[in-house]
Amino acid sequence: MATGPLSTSTYASMAVTQSPPQPPLPRQLVDNLSALEAVIANPTVRDMLARVREGEVTTIESQIAICEIPAPPFNEHERAADYARRLRTAGIQGIRTDAVGNVIGEWTGSGPGPLVVLSAHLDTVFPPGTDVTVIRDGNLLKGPGIVDDCRGLAVVLAVAKAWAESGLRPRGRLIFVGTVGEEGAGNLRGVRHLFDVEFHDQIDAFISVDGAGKAITHGAVGSHRYKVTYRGPGGHSFGAFGMPNPMHALGRAIAKIADFRVPSDPKVTFSVGILEGGTSINSIPFSAAMSIDLRSLDVNALEEIDSQFRTALNEALDEENSRWDSAVDLSYDIEVIGIRPAGLQPESAPIVRAALATAQTVGIDAQLNRSSTDSNIPISLGIPAVTIDGGGHGTGAHSPSVEVFDATDSYKGSQWALLLTLALAGIE
Repeated sequence: MATGPLSTSTYASMAVTQSPPQPPLPRQLVDNLSALEAVIANPTVRDMLARVREGEVTTIESQIAICEIPAPPFNEHERAADYARRLRTAGIQGIRTDAVGNVIGEWTGSGPGPLVVLSAHLDTVFPPGTDVTVIRDGNLLKGPGIVDDCRGLAVVLAVAKAWAESGLRPRGRLIFVGTVGEEGAGNLRGVRHLFDVEFHDQIDAFISVDGAGKAITHGAVGSHRYKVTYRGPGGHSFGAFGMPNPMHALGRAIAKIADFRVPSDPKVTFSVGILEGGTSINSIPFSAAMSIDLRSLDVNALEEIDSQFRTALNEALDEENSRWDSAVDLSYDIEVIGIRPAGLQPESAPIVRAALATAQTVGIDAQLNRSSTDSNIPISLGIPAVTIDGGGHGTGAHSPSVEVFDATDSYKGSQWALLLTLALAGIE
């Protein structure tokens, strides 16, 4: 049987076993969506949108400057400190860094309106030592992270500055956040902390700005990521021959996984991405490991592929142990790399309609999308959330050499994020 640190109770607490129904948005948000034309007609709002367009040069400069501060996985503190300073300079109040490293600022009104969060993530996928210099050629910016998510951070900063300069106040509270841990093994730790601790049961709507382009992510692609290690005593490839081999057990498991049949609707994916183990060519290894990624938009489908995966691990172990007449048995353990919950909001959800309407208003033909972002957490909790692109055009995300942001008409992305916060948070 499998042994390891992942208990049944731990797994149950991390995974979402049932997608909760999404409640309607608070009345204020619904009213603001139906009265979007009135919001746009407000002279101060029109001035805010014009100022954002004029200030896009500054937004781009901020995007470059932020990007040239390293923010490797689990080491976002230097960029976080700079981002806190920038929010403070923009005029946002109550700037603080929470226990996990999120940078938080507030712009509050006097009314009982909703609490709306506008966020972007601080971390990148690039390891320490990566050259983060940004090269500019006209409207083209090239550098690691310039799209994902330096663009989002710059847009959030532009929106914060627009609110502060206008003097307008939301009906409730507007929270600006730079989150940590959105990428990879970060496992959404920053946004989890927002919903579990900092603003537990308080957030009415969540907006994340992530990357470049014109997409609205309204569906959360969930993922289960594990490292599986088969273990045994190991020995000499000739002298100890006849004992079960962890590498062979791993191969059996991978072969079974490769033969999985999965549906296309809902889409389910699986991939063994990393293999580890062995000490020499003439040794039976004492351990062999693989890292695997399982994904789906559908909660139940994700649980089903997870169950198949675990069955494959057990069968591979039993087959390798029974293959040899040996007193030695192998075991395996599973390490959780990350659990990202899945979920889907209908296209008719008020926050999705608000994102579409505000995009159209600023001249963006937005398309609906499904992905894995900071919005996974609120969507899985039934809290209205979308992740929007930051305008312009991006290519080569997660590549240290070819990540490029095209700033042509990128001001529309900044306007979009601003107008969406106005529509959702309302104005006094």
